[in-house]
Amino acid sequence: MSQKRESKYVRFVRLAYRVAQASVPRYAHPKSPQRFTQPQLVVCLLLTQYLNLSYRNTEEWLLASAEVRDVLELSRVPDHTTISRMLKRLTLARLEALLAQVLSQMEEKEEVVAVDATGFRLSQASAYYTTRSGRPYRDWVKGVYAVGTGSQMILAGASAHHVVHDTRFLAPLKSRIARYGKQKNGKRDWLMVADAGFDTATLTDRDLVPPIRRGGNLVDPARKARADLVSQARLEGLFGQRWKCETVHSVIKRLFGDVIRSRSWRLQRREPMLKALVYNLHR
Repeated sequence: MSQKRESKYVRFVRLAYRVAQASVPRYAHPKSPQRFTQPQLVVCLLLTQYLNLSYRNTEEWLLASAEVRDVLELSRVPDHTTISRMLKRLTLARLEALLAQVLSQMEEKEEVVAVDATGFRLSQASAYYTTRSGRPYRDWVKGVYAVGTGSQMILAGASAHHVVHDTRFLAPLKSRIARYGKQKNGKRDWLMVADAGFDTATLTDRDLVPPIRRGGNLVDPARKARADLVSQARLEGLFGQRWKCETVHSVIKRLFGDVIRSRSWRLQRREPMLKALVYNLHR
């Protein structure tokens, strides 16, 4: 007798619920109304990104999905305003804890990590409409992701306003990547590949980043040596692993949308991290 097929939505909710229960307190306060647990609301919030739906439409979707409600142990469906308020309580630190909980299941250490940034729109208007109306995009939210080329999982992420330069994210990302990278004799043995936007003075010989040629030729011997390393990595196909980060960007935008729905800047910064968490759970 063949085994009953399980919906991908049920599988996603079951995994997300287990991760949320291990990372988020059951209730925000001992004297809270306790109609819903925080892990239940976190999964409902993740569903808004996974399904690429508004809060109102997510509420309607849950009303029609008895099997998902059973997995979440929901006796009633939370109102869309309750789901939206969960984003205000889900700080960046809690999002990083949820991401770490998902990555704790990884067994193999990464040998190569690709880092790149991408932009998320603040309006649902199409590029065609904004161009024809003479109002092109002038503002967006930047999401920076570090992707393990072996697992193609997002190991760390950051977000900011689009005017913040990529180099500002490099040091904190590398410190968070370290636990998932390969080590040899207690020292770093993993490579980082990134584009020239991450070129900075703090790079090491384990960072394959093309140096920016300001004014033409390279003069500094260290920058010349790094340019030679990158050229050799291109010939060996190693630098091409950076495109896996572009693949992750494409998957996130195609499946979960490229629009940031929040209106306050504090919440806009959280949505790229929320998308990273949903992507890892989807993987």
